[in-house]
Amino acid sequence: MKKTMKFLVSLLMGLVLVLGVPAYAEEQDIVGIASGSEDFSILVAALEKAGLVEALQAEGPFTVFAPTNAAFEALLAGLSITAEDLLNHPQLADVLLYHVVPGQVMSTSLSNGMTAETLGGETLTVDLTDGVKINASNVTTPDILAKNGVIHVIDQVLVPDTFQLAPATAPLPSIVDIAVGSEDFTILVAALQKAGLVEALQAEGPFTVFAPTNTAFEALLGALGITAEELLGQPQLADVLLYHVVSGKVMSTDLQNGMTAETLGGQAIAIDLTDGVKINDSKVTSADIEASNGVIHVIDSVLVPETFTLVR
Repeated sequence: MKKTMKFLVSLLMGLVLVLGVPAYAEEQDIVGIASGSEDFSILVAALEKAGLVEALQAEGPFTVFAPTNAAFEALLAGLSITAEDLLNHPQLADVLLYHVVPGQVMSTSLSNGMTAETLGGETLTVDLTDGVKINASNVTTPDILAKNGVIHVIDQVLVPDTFQLAPATAPLPSIVDIAVGSEDFTILVAALQKAGLVEALQAEGPFTVFAPTNTAFEALLGALGITAEELLGQPQLADVLLYHVVSGKVMSTDLQNGMTAETLGGQAIAIDLTDGVKINDSKVTSADIEASNGVIHVIDSVLVPETFTLVR
């Protein structure tokens, strides 16, 4: 009898060591079991980052196919990203929920070809032809019972078809937003506000704007012998500003030497490509700054229409 008891104790301890799970696992929830194993530190960090810890501590029951650290490391290498990149991915929660099925599904309940809908709304497929596979991932340790479900350890991270490695591109700012966000365009922004053109350049467009810098405006003020306040008070301020705007999105690659373009002010500007890129006599110093509603080309002098008359 004592030999039998010793054998059973040894067998139980061996199972605990193999599974890496304490004998009192059923007294813990799924997150508690994962947190108690060094093999799931990346999984636990991901659950914390995605805000899913509390969800998997709920009553459930849940069935979790839990990838080990080695599984996560293989995924990171395959995607050529770091753990930090993965934890900051906008679809992290979707990936994690792809590993969770509602209900307690034991290995004995699995059948070849069966499918199960995950909490992420996607489907997993069971393959029993060679061991136990969930999609292409092998179950290496099944049936680790928790008080709110069961864990099956898997050797690969399950990645839903909807996962995109590159996060969705953030929407581009508008032309006005770009100008407002740059210290080089404070005079231009003040002029647009004074002339009541901000809303117009926040419209859908698209527009092409040849944007003079503060330095360009300061050169104009010096040449005219006026202050910035006097420039903003000019009755033709809007005409000057609209002389810098062309309808449509014209990239630098679309420009041709000698071409002309009609501005929103009704007057034409000329393109000169013989020595760099010039708009009339103004040099383009930075081209093709794309915006949600067009493009900006930075210029080094203010374009002044021939119809402009300085009022002192």
